[in-house]
Amino acid sequence: MTTGTGADPRPLTGEPVSLDLLNTRWTEDGEPVDLFAGAAGLTRVQGLAVWLESAGLADRFRADAATLVHLLTAREALARAVADPADASARALLDAVLEHGRIRITFTAEGAGERSEFADPTWGPAWIAVRGHLELSGTAADRIRACASPTCGLRFLDDSRDGNRRWCSTACGDRVEGPRHNARTRER
Repeated sequence: MTTGTGADPRPLTGEPVSLDLLNTRWTEDGEPVDLFAGAAGLTRVQGLAVWLESAGLADRFRADAATLVHLLTAREALARAVADPADASARALLDAVLEHGRIRITFTAEGAGERSEFADPTWGPAWIAVRGHLELSGTAADRIRACASPTCGLRFLDDSRDGNRRWCSTACGDRVEGPRHNARTRER
C-alpha cells in the first residue's frame, strides 16, 4: 500500500486490525524491524501514518505522538494476550485500553448500527485494535496463529477451510519447506 509517507514495508498486511498491529514488528534478514521505530527510513510518526492507512483508519485519526504512545500500549498488551490468553495482567492492560472508548448503537437505513466514540480521539486506533481482538477471541480464538517459520513470528488469522494453515505466506512456507523438500529429493 502506498501512502503520502511511502510504501508499507511490512511483509504481511491485510490481517484483522489487531493482528495487523502485531505485525508492525517483524524480522528481516535475522534482524528485528519495527514500523514504529524507523523501518524503511520512516520516522515513528510516519510509520504510524503508514499503519493507519493500511488499517483503513487514516481518514478518522491523526498520526501524532499521543496516538502512537497509545497504540504501542495496545500492541504490547495484544502481544502478551496472544502469547498467553490466560495472562491476567495482559487482560487488565487490554481492559485499560477499552476504558477509553465506547460503542453507541445507532439506527441506519439498513437497520441497527454501531459507532465508536472516544473522549480522547488519540486512543481511537488502540481501542479499535483491542476491540478487534476481543471480537476475534470470541469467534476465532483457535484460528489466531503465529507463522511456523522459526525466523518469522508474524501473526495471521487462519481462514483456511480445514484450519491447518501454518505459514503467514507461501513465501515463508517455501523458505522453510523448500530446503527440506530438496534434501528429501536428493536422499531418494
